[in-house]
Amino acid sequence: MSPAHDPTHNGSPSVLIVDDEIVERTSTAETLKNAGFYTVDACNVAEAVFALEMVSGIRVVLTDIHLRDSLDGIVLAACVDRRWPSVGIIMTSGKIEPMPGDVPSRACFLRKPYCEARMLATVRGMIEQSVP
Repeated sequence: MSPAHDPTHNGSPSVLIVDDEIVERTSTAETLKNAGFYTVDACNVAEAVFALEMVSGIRVVLTDIHLRDSLDGIVLAACVDRRWPSVGIIMTSGKIEPMPGDVPSRACFLRKPYCEARMLATVRGMIEQSVP
């Protein structure tokens, strides 16, 4: 886990990016940073849960479903849904189509490759719906 920025700096919302592909993670972080968000990144579920426990101010988790680990983004989304109900959840994949029940009711799914504008609009919408 590496915080790209201080998540409490200037009160800007923070987004946790979970993807085991460093190019994807870095690209998404750069897009979010350019849009005024602060980012924290993780490459697996354990790092993501640690970030959620240790970093205050995370408002949205943007996770790939397919993670090369024993736990995947579906497990992470279920965990976030139960433990951090005020955190928005965006699940993504270019390889896996989620089955009914895989995506929590307050989460959404974006198929990769996604349009940056659509991803940013989805993040903003999640933040507007969440309680800080």
